[in-house]
Amino acid sequence: MHRPSRRGLVAGAALLGVPALLSRADAQGSDWPRQTVRVVVPFPAGGTTDLLARLYGQRLSETLGQPMLVENRGGGGGSIGADVVAKAPPDGHLVLFHNLTFVTTTTALQFNGRAPHDIERDFIAVSVGAFVPGIILTQASHPAKDLREFVDWARGRTDVFYGSTGPGSGMNLTGETLKRDAGIQMEHVPYRGAAPLVQELIAGRVQLGSDQISTGMVHVRSGALKALATLAPTRPRVLPDVPTVRELGFPNLEQQGWNGYFMPARTPDPVVQKLQREVAAAAQQPEIQRRILETGGEPGGGTSAEFAAMLRQQIAHIRGLVESVKLRAE
Repeated sequence: MHRPSRRGLVAGAALLGVPALLSRADAQGSDWPRQTVRVVVPFPAGGTTDLLARLYGQRLSETLGQPMLVENRGGGGGSIGADVVAKAPPDGHLVLFHNLTFVTTTTALQFNGRAPHDIERDFIAVSVGAFVPGIILTQASHPAKDLREFVDWARGRTDVFYGSTGPGSGMNLTGETLKRDAGIQMEHVPYRGAAPLVQELIAGRVQLGSDQISTGMVHVRSGALKALATLAPTRPRVLPDVPTVRELGFPNLEQQGWNGYFMPARTPDPVVQKLQREVAAAAQQPEIQRRILETGGEPGGGTSAEFAAMLRQQIAHIRGLVESVKLRAE
C-alpha cells in the first residue's frame, strides 16, 4: 500500500498544514484501542496458534488497557477466519493471529482461482509472536523410526492416509510434495485444525500428519506419537534426536514455522506500529520467553518490515511448490 513519504509531507507542510495531519495520525495510535480488540485465530481451540494467541493476549490486555479477546474461527485451512479479518473495518479492533498455513492455503487458493483475499494486498503484517518448528508425526506403534523409513514402508501400498489442517494447508502441501519426491501414494484427509488431526493420528485413523512442536511434542513425550522429522532447518532444541527433513533427503519439505499478528489493509500506520511495539515488548517478558522456549519455539517481536520481507520470500518459494504439485484447495 502506497503512503506519501515523511520527507514529502514535511516539504509541503507550509501549504498543506501537515503538522496538523501528523498530529491526527499520531492520535490514531495514541487513543487505540478504544474498545475490546478481537483476535481471530482461524483454527479450533487447543492448537499452538490458539495457545500463543492467548499467551500474548493476556499480556497485551494489560499493556493496552483493553481486553484482547481470542475468537476461534476454524475451517478452510485457516482461510475462513482470515477472510473475516480481511473484510473488517481497518480500525485495529479486529486482528488476525495466524501461522505458516496462511501462506500455503492462500497460495493454493490463488492457484485454483478461488482466493477470497491476498496476503500482501489485503493485510498488514504486524509482528511475529513466535517462531515454532513443525514436526512430522505418526502413531507410536508405527515401525518406522524416521521419515525415510516411513517412505520405505509406504512404497507400493495403497492404504496410506495423511491428515492435514485443511485443503491447501501446510501439511497438505507437505504431503503432496512428499508423494511427488518419494514416489509413494497417500490419500489426503483434511481436518479443521491441529487438535482433531492429532487425535486421529493417536487413534491410528491416519498414518501421517504434522503439528507445531509446542503441542506435538507433548504427545511424543507421552509415548502416544512418534516424531519422524522436523520441517525446520535445524533439529529442535527440545527434541534433538529428531532429524530434519533435509538430513533425511527431502529438502523440498523444509519450512520455517511462525505465528504472528496481521491487521486489515488500510489500518492507520500509528495503530499498526503501536501493536508491533507492544508485541515486541511482550516477547521480551521473562515469563512469555520461558513458556515459548519450553515448548520448542523462539520468541518473535520483530518489526513489521521484517515480517513482510520474510513473507515475500516464503510466498515465492511456496508458490513454486503449489504449482509443481498442483495443490488443490477446495
